[in-house]
Amino acid sequence: MILNYVKIAWRNLTRNKAFSIINVAGLALGMACSLLILLWVQDERHVDSFHANGQHLYQVYERQYFDGKVYASYFTQGVLADELKRSIPDVQYASSLEWPVSTTFEAGNKINKLSGTFAGADFFRMFSYPFLQGTPETALSQPAGIAISRKMAEQFFGSPDKAIGKSIRYENKEDLQITAVFEDLPVNSSVQFDFLRPWTDFIKENDWAKTWGSTDPVTYVQLRPDGAGRPADALRVEAKIKDLIYKYVPKNKGFLVELGLQPYSEKYLHSNFKNGQLDGGRIDYVRLFSIVAVFILLIACINFMNLATARSAKRAKEVGVRKVVGAARSALMGQFIGEAMLLTTISMAIALLLVALLLPAFNTLTGKLLTIPYNEPIYWAILLGLLVLTSFVAGSYPALFLSSLNPIRVLKSSIRFSSGTTFFRQGLVVFQFGLSVLLIVGTIVIYRQMNYMQTKNLGYNRENLIYIPIEGDLAQKYDLFKEEADRTTGVLAVSRMRESPTGIGHHVDDISWSGKDPNLRTAFANTVVGYDFVKTLNLQLKEGRDFSSNFGTDSLSFLINETALAKIGYQHPIGKPLDWGGYHGKIIGVLKDFHFNSMRQAIEPLIIRLEKQSRWGTILVRAESSKVKEVISNLEKLSKELNPKTPFTYQFSDQEYANLYRSELVVSQLTNSFALLAIFISCLGLFGLATFTAEQRTKEIGVRKVLGASVTSVVALLSTDFLKLVLLAILLASPIAWWAMTNWLEGYMYKIDIEWWMFALAGLLAIVIALLTISFQSIKAALMNPVTSLRSE
Repeated sequence: MILNYVKIAWRNLTRNKAFSIINVAGLALGMACSLLILLWVQDERHVDSFHANGQHLYQVYERQYFDGKVYASYFTQGVLADELKRSIPDVQYASSLEWPVSTTFEAGNKINKLSGTFAGADFFRMFSYPFLQGTPETALSQPAGIAISRKMAEQFFGSPDKAIGKSIRYENKEDLQITAVFEDLPVNSSVQFDFLRPWTDFIKENDWAKTWGSTDPVTYVQLRPDGAGRPADALRVEAKIKDLIYKYVPKNKGFLVELGLQPYSEKYLHSNFKNGQLDGGRIDYVRLFSIVAVFILLIACINFMNLATARSAKRAKEVGVRKVVGAARSALMGQFIGEAMLLTTISMAIALLLVALLLPAFNTLTGKLLTIPYNEPIYWAILLGLLVLTSFVAGSYPALFLSSLNPIRVLKSSIRFSSGTTFFRQGLVVFQFGLSVLLIVGTIVIYRQMNYMQTKNLGYNRENLIYIPIEGDLAQKYDLFKEEADRTTGVLAVSRMRESPTGIGHHVDDISWSGKDPNLRTAFANTVVGYDFVKTLNLQLKEGRDFSSNFGTDSLSFLINETALAKIGYQHPIGKPLDWGGYHGKIIGVLKDFHFNSMRQAIEPLIIRLEKQSRWGTILVRAESSKVKEVISNLEKLSKELNPKTPFTYQFSDQEYANLYRSELVVSQLTNSFALLAIFISCLGLFGLATFTAEQRTKEIGVRKVLGASVTSVVALLSTDFLKLVLLAILLASPIAWWAMTNWLEGYMYKIDIEWWMFALAGLLAIVIALLTISFQSIKAALMNPVTSLRSE
């Protein structure tokens, strides 16, 4: 019997080729999309899941109360890790970690640039990075030592065993001894580096990291398990460390600081703060696209239902005959579910092929290295579950409907459907186009927000602004580099700063001024720069002047932004005193506010001082727009002349700025793709309903044409019913779209307004697409010979 059912199913599929192709295409596209999203979601959820001590690892974050608001971030004090380990018995290990930077190394005749940073001695005890040479306990305990990756060892020495104990030149200024070689970090590690240096070396080079008033690195802790080996009570430990800072800093009602703990395994997906509390992050995108995957698969299943129903008139007599000869309803349901499973199996095979073909492009789009896990049983179990679920969802309604037909009725006349059946089927189409409108609105809003951030005036000109990292001999030869670069054709200005204009993340709270309330402590973002900083960035001065070599006292002077001035409260700030830790100087200029961080954040108070010598940072070069290539070529020659052992690298300001919104750009592109796919699959469903309606109204159309109805009036008659469904979908989806996109925009401090025309455009696109889809069947039915139409029944 089963073999007989398979034969019947196959014959139906091959007999109705157009119907089968549309169904297979819709299901295959829906499943391929769902599988790609599933791979992405699994990869996101498996980031940082490989650490053996994962259940004991936590990241420290800092919550600050001032100006009547609450802020939180992962920036912490450079001395915090050691103090936590020393004063909190529940903390077994603790480590600071500075942000990774690219650095030049030399060994023998080989010079390469690699990314790495500084970490505490406990870092490798806490995190599970396999060692090839050396031990986790000693890798970062030796001053002037360095732990390197397999890749770095092979690049310079040929193999890890040949690298251990050898010397390697760092930034052409210091020789470091290789104390350990670790395996290359897996792609699912949220932290990536090629080398690590001891935190003690960082402290020696950066005095600010020895104080409790400055924040920049991140801090990790591993809590000690209880006597039974269970994880420590993180809430209890968090209560202990909450006010730890006040052992070293006087408590101030105007500026309160609290420490908190977050499980390290959650940090990658939950890294946003709102009002001082953890509030989403990449998990929002994981949830969003998981829902999108379900919806797109559901749209594909709805297509199957509509198309199967559209063809039901031609299967009705088959059902009637089978029932007359004794077929039970359960057997008929089994047959139709089986046909759905056969169709779904074919679609699944095509979907797997599509996933394999599309995966490289999907990886490029998302910045991932996803692979299809053919060797994992769980993957095949998921595929089987998806196959069964899709078959049941897609085939259940047609099976229930067709198996319920009255045999005498269908054998005596053509099939007719109740209003409830018609309403359900139309409701499915409304759902399909409602989701399509939702995605279209989302696409428009996200695109507009991305465009707003890319084109908004940041307060400085990022066009033709070149960044060159200060590496190797450039640290000592910067003044000569600036002098020569200033004379280069096409160079308008040269300066430098500690970070880049969009990466100022260092904060201090030891700023004081004349008349300051002693109970007020406010966090100021800060940076150090060179001469001609304002000129190079094309910043706008509200009053005062830039740092200039014409003034010998500028090393004890400050620039502040408008937000900082509002905080300080000076009416006439130029020449007024200002203290920054051990620097006692005066304000020489007030800058108009400019964006130096993501637009998710409000512009913070900013203080800038001059530093004549800097061991690291970024050189800023402003070039003429017509001579950018010539400038880069000349700067490369100059760099090789002054800094021959360091490869010349550069980056444009607008490229770095775009990297701030990498996640948003990926989401925008994915949303565009999913919107197009959802619309296409929805159109297949609408095509199915148009086919069904044309079949049901064949005799009516014939009668109307005999009575003189024109082709245009018949097309309008058939199209009006469908347009009502699309209009209803637009009305229902628009408020949902407004709510969803309003919530999404809440994550940005600077954002666009959601305007009425966005919904009008989405609705218009949906109507036009629907009309184009409907027109084929409507015109075909309207052009049919009325004699043929009347004979059809």
